[in-house]
Amino acid sequence: MSRPLPLRRTLAADLPSCPPGDPVLLQGWVHRRRELASVTFLVVRDRSGLAQVVLPPGSAVPPEETTVAVQGVVVANPQAPGGVEVGEATVTALTEDAATPPVELWRPALAASLPTLLDQAPVTWRHPAQRARWEIAAASLRGFRATLDGVGFTEVQTPKIVESATESGANVFGVDYFGRPAYLAQSPQFHKQQLVGVFERVYEVGPVFRAEPHDTVRHLAEYVSLDVELGFVRDHRDVLAVLRETLAGMVAAVQEYAGPAVARLGIEVPDIPAEIPVVHFGEALRIVGAPDDEPDLAPEHERALGSWAREQHGTDLLAVEGYPMAKRPFYTHPQPGDPRWSNSFDLLFRGLELVTGGQRLHRPSDYDAAIRARGEDPAAYAAYLQAFRHGMPPHGGFAIGLERWVARLVEAANIREVTLFPRDLQRLAP
Repeated sequence: MSRPLPLRRTLAADLPSCPPGDPVLLQGWVHRRRELASVTFLVVRDRSGLAQVVLPPGSAVPPEETTVAVQGVVVANPQAPGGVEVGEATVTALTEDAATPPVELWRPALAASLPTLLDQAPVTWRHPAQRARWEIAAASLRGFRATLDGVGFTEVQTPKIVESATESGANVFGVDYFGRPAYLAQSPQFHKQQLVGVFERVYEVGPVFRAEPHDTVRHLAEYVSLDVELGFVRDHRDVLAVLRETLAGMVAAVQEYAGPAVARLGIEVPDIPAEIPVVHFGEALRIVGAPDDEPDLAPEHERALGSWAREQHGTDLLAVEGYPMAKRPFYTHPQPGDPRWSNSFDLLFRGLELVTGGQRLHRPSDYDAAIRARGEDPAAYAAYLQAFRHGMPPHGGFAIGLERWVARLVEAANIREVTLFPRDLQRLAP
């Protein structure tokens, strides 16, 4: 005699589509217990959402956050999530009783301080509103990859332990590499440029490390960088056009794959304009009333430019091009006809720098001159420069900080609020 097949698991989000009277199996965490005189309510949380379970009064229910299996039947109830609940239920604990969580995860919002959220991150990320932040990040990654895959890019992975500490002005983390000095990579810049000579169009999603002594709401010592590099460009405007398409794809993916998370947080997803407005660096200084010889944009300038873009162009995005060459890395291509300025840009999103990008040098002689102008020997960059000696196309690229993008999307006051396990000046755990 054949044995009956065991019930397959039903996710909370799929429960409303089950016909009343059907047997179901839920598996998840005890999100909330409510014991009334005539009935006991149990709310079970899984990766898809919440489901309500009805039990006889006095039923033994494990503590909140204990993982359980619930077997019962579907019952229509307009008051329950999705209009259905599970009745005639039995609850089986799948582990020992859970300890009391450090915060009340069943409440609609977390009132805990940021240090508490970060210290208890493995548990506090379980809260639906906290989870929603990373669900938006994950959807953004999905859109980033899909957009670039669709226009002929190849995903690459480059080393995170490198020999050179001179890629940019940022401080670096030194490591002992089998008795030799090495460093954690500040970015995949050198390697992604070299790989343009192989694939023409490349992108990478990976961690980068900056040992900058900043303890601000917008800096991390380790973050996820979305790097892009493409060959055969005319100038930095071609790079900006690819960036625009990439952001549009990321926004579309957030709407498609993280719609419930957006609704849970009540955030406004931006419209990406058909063409991102662009101002020259010199014009940007005039807009914010800064001196003409200001070498860079301060945070207050970025905020003012964000307001200006909203008022003048009706968008959260503004590209500032032509930053002074003195403030850009040596591989940046100068503006033709006026080498004081660069063929580079920063993209501001809601008044904060989100992306840095631009056109790179591609001729070996230009690299030789640029490196010597810094008082350095090109021989120190031999591994990097070999690709250029063997023929490289005009090229450029950009990098998006994932956490900064998500922080601006959800209007978080601190970038650590959207970082799963942040690393900064103070924090190495959890």
